[in-house]
Amino acid sequence: MRLLPHRPVILATVVLGVGMATVALAQEDVFDFIPEGGRTLLQNARADGLSAVLEAAIASESGDADAWGGRLEAAKADVPAIEALDSWQTDTLAHYLAANAPLAADAELPRDGRDMALALCQSCHIITVVVTQDRTQEAWLRTMNSPSHVEIATTPAEREALADYLVINAGIPIDQIPPELRAGGASY
Repeated sequence: MRLLPHRPVILATVVLGVGMATVALAQEDVFDFIPEGGRTLLQNARADGLSAVLEAAIASESGDADAWGGRLEAAKADVPAIEALDSWQTDTLAHYLAANAPLAADAELPRDGRDMALALCQSCHIITVVVTQDRTQEAWLRTMNSPSHVEIATTPAEREALADYLVINAGIPIDQIPPELRAGGASY
């Protein structure tokens, strides 16, 4: 009995792998309507190039969101990647830096509010429940500290960072949500 060559099996495996990767990328695209978080904004700005002054500040300084907002505004004249940010992105990045700086240039960046919303909120309900609500930080923190949410593996600082992100970026109109994500879920 002669065995068939393995090439068809290898080819089928490669085709299946490429197909699965394409499906995975398509699945990620369904969340493009959710604004980027501070981690992604910082990674993108670093990839485009930050000024030495701003990179030094990120690596060595702390401060509240207002202080970081001022540093980012001052950097716009010298850093095209920061100048390209709109006001929501600048505010999102300022809050992320306030929660996490100092951050070394080569350090792994902590997760941001978008990361946490996608990873944690969807474990119980559709993301639409979260991102369509326009709430205050106090309201978000009350929800996150309620008995139904307190068991979610987050630190108080992460809950505050998530609340900050949602205050700035949630309240997305339902018509901007992909139709497949509009149904189901509950509200708070």
